[in-house]
Amino acid sequence: MAIFTRGFGGRRDPDAVALPPGQHLTEGFPVLSAGPTQYVEPEDWSFTLTTETDEKQTWSWDDLMNLPSEDVEVDIHCVTRWSKLKSRWRGVPVDAFFEDSESEADYVMAHSYGGYTTNLPLEDLLDGKAWVVHEYDDGPIPAEHGGPVRLLVPHLYFWKSAKWLSGFTMMTGDEPGFWEGFGYHNYGDPWREERYAGD
Repeated sequence: MAIFTRGFGGRRDPDAVALPPGQHLTEGFPVLSAGPTQYVEPEDWSFTLTTETDEKQTWSWDDLMNLPSEDVEVDIHCVTRWSKLKSRWRGVPVDAFFEDSESEADYVMAHSYGGYTTNLPLEDLLDGKAWVVHEYDDGPIPAEHGGPVRLLVPHLYFWKSAKWLSGFTMMTGDEPGFWEGFGYHNYGDPWREERYAGD
C-alpha cells in the first residue's frame, strides 16, 4: 500500500519556467513512498551492479565517496502532478558505475532497500542523464526522501528516481518494476504525460 503525506497542493505560477502538462508548482517537497521509510546507515549501505550473466560489482559508502561527484540543479516532476524547480543534489554520474562493466543489456532494473524496483532503458541512465545522489540541498538526503542514497533521473517522472538505492540488475529485455506492474506507464516522460499504461 502506498503511503502519502499532506501537502500535495500546488499553484500554477505564470512567471515560472514552463511546466510539463498537468503539473503544478510546489515550493515544498512532498513525501511519497510505496511502503515504509527505510533507514539505512551509510556504513551499512552498499550498491551492487549485476550483469545479465550474473557478474557482480559492489561499492560501499566509502567507495561511493571516493568516486568523482557532481553538483546538480534540476527540476523534478512527480506523477501525482507536483513539480519542484531547481532542486539541488550532489552525486556520482551513473556512467561511473558502468566503466568496468561489459554487458549486452539494454535495460536496467533499479533495486531499493525495502524491495522497491523500477525499470529503465540503459540509455536513460548514461551520458550525464542520471546520478546516484548522496546529498540534497547541501546536506545528507533525509531518509524520507530516499537517503542515504537515491537514484536521480530528472527527465522522467520521479517514481523512476528510486529511493534507498541498493543496486542495478542489467536486463536484455524490459520488465516492469513495482509501480509499472500496478499500471503506471512503462517509461514515464512528464512532457508527454506518460502517467499510466496507455497514455
